[in-house]
Amino acid sequence: MLTGVREQLGQALFRRVAGPGGPATRARIHHTPGPRWFAPDRPIRTVHGDASMFIGGLTALLLQSLHPLAMAAVASHSGFRGDPWGRLQRTSTFLAVTTYGTATDAQEAVDHVRGIHQRIRGTTAEGVPYHAADPHLLGWVHAAETDSFLRAHERYGSRPLDAAGYDAYVADTARVAEALGAVDPPRNRSELAERLTAYRPELRATPEARAAARFLLFQPPLPLPLPVRPFYGGLAANAVTLLPPWARGMLWLPRVPVVEDLAVRPTGRALTRTIRWAMTPAREA
Repeated sequence: MLTGVREQLGQALFRRVAGPGGPATRARIHHTPGPRWFAPDRPIRTVHGDASMFIGGLTALLLQSLHPLAMAAVASHSGFRGDPWGRLQRTSTFLAVTTYGTATDAQEAVDHVRGIHQRIRGTTAEGVPYHAADPHLLGWVHAAETDSFLRAHERYGSRPLDAAGYDAYVADTARVAEALGAVDPPRNRSELAERLTAYRPELRATPEARAAARFLLFQPPLPLPLPVRPFYGGLAANAVTLLPPWARGMLWLPRVPVVEDLAVRPTGRALTRTIRWAMTPAREA
């Protein structure tokens, strides 16, 4: 009976993250012969294959929203409100293809995204122009994403890496960032911290950013049944705890140390263990 519950939960999670064509896409990514961008022992495979990504992904969205140009592009051109599942599935597929797929498939995925970026341009409410293909803007999106995934894995990963491993993870992600058009992305954790600091003067919480935070945190952007909403709420609460203190302040998300230490973080560990259990085939348990 427990095996049946595990399979049902695992399949439901996988369908939501990967979409209806998920099984075929997974088979193509993992079983197509050919060279890969990353060898099986590379840290990027460890981090991106862990359940901590469910929390890190939400953290990344919150942090990325603090750049007014990035947020304007998302608000005007992304389907994060009207089609949240579709956006999640497209993002997860891109991460999977570039991390685990053949070099040919990875390059095709990058080329597709670059084509989309070329078409996304406009102006903010203040009249400032933006272009999704701007290398500087791509650098911010990449740095915020990499830092969020790293922080999530460090806290909730099944096998956290050592300092050298996380430096290597940052170096791995730089390979994808450069392919997308970012210039000189950070290649270790120290450079990543310096890059985030360098972007600080450009960041602020626009009304669109705070609205996006409310949407992500308090109005589950997914058509979840009522019993599952606390599950999402637990992931969202833990995503907030991973934000740098300055980012939480900008988004008006105050820290409550006792509650976070005694309730939120243990809940995050329990949720990621549950996801990991559900999405691991029973024969591998």
